[in-house]
Amino acid sequence: MPGAPLLPRPLLPTITSKSIPSNEGEMEADVDYDHLMRVLRAAAIEAGTRIMQVYESPDFAVRAKSDDSPVTMADEAADALISARLRAEFPDLVLVTEEQAASHSQTARSFLIVDPLDGTKEFVQRRGDFTVNIALVQNGVPLRGVVYAPAKGRLFYTDAHGHSVEETGPFDAANPGPLTPMRVAKPDNAALRIVASKSHSDAATEAYIGKYAVADLKNAGSSLKFCLVAAGEADLYPRLGRTMEWDTAAGDAVLRGAGGRMIRFEDHQPFVYGKPGYANGFFIAHAPGVEVKAP
Repeated sequence: MPGAPLLPRPLLPTITSKSIPSNEGEMEADVDYDHLMRVLRAAAIEAGTRIMQVYESPDFAVRAKSDDSPVTMADEAADALISARLRAEFPDLVLVTEEQAASHSQTARSFLIVDPLDGTKEFVQRRGDFTVNIALVQNGVPLRGVVYAPAKGRLFYTDAHGHSVEETGPFDAANPGPLTPMRVAKPDNAALRIVASKSHSDAATEAYIGKYAVADLKNAGSSLKFCLVAAGEADLYPRLGRTMEWDTAAGDAVLRGAGGRMIRFEDHQPFVYGKPGYANGFFIAHAPGVEVKAP
């Protein structure tokens, strides 16, 4: 996958509170979302190239972070690449990234949020279900995002207008390939397709899924689960476990840009971002029309 650098472009101006917090909403005139998405897309592809260099190597070291989650040199290399690109292009936007603990104490109405390698457990076990996640959040809503699964050869993102697309590879950081618009499916509540976490299944999740009439249940890792719902390949993704905003924001942006919804598990109210410590509660991602069950 080529990783040619982008030509220098004007920096994105500071995003103001007047911007409309909706993926499919009207853009504010002074926000260059086209430039934003070119940068986010290119950064994700270039980070994916670095990640695959480590993934395809004979061996790599795995360390445990303070929360006992694994981290590899691929996480760190991808984070360094993405952070340098975003800070250079958007110096006025707060940047929150999983691998930089100092960034977790920042607060802002508008911010970029990054998980340079979501699904490190899948990466370590060489199962392929890992992604690069980059998103822009404003006023609690993930407005734009990119999710790149380099081992799967799948690239999802919102375009400049907030509509979600899947790009067909091979992927060139400087030149987008063919695009397919994404749209959630119309669900059949008598035969729902559900996707759940591959590495974090538990009895509570299984019990909740048992409330539905399930025609197909698949497991996937990382933010790919959001993208499967956004692409119409699944109808419902419930998560009754610990996640952070950098795990979900990009996939949530892609889901919303495809007409999907993200709600809190406990009361089915809208799911918001910029919470203290960037910690998430339980949630349900779904296509409209799913008869969402109470906890």
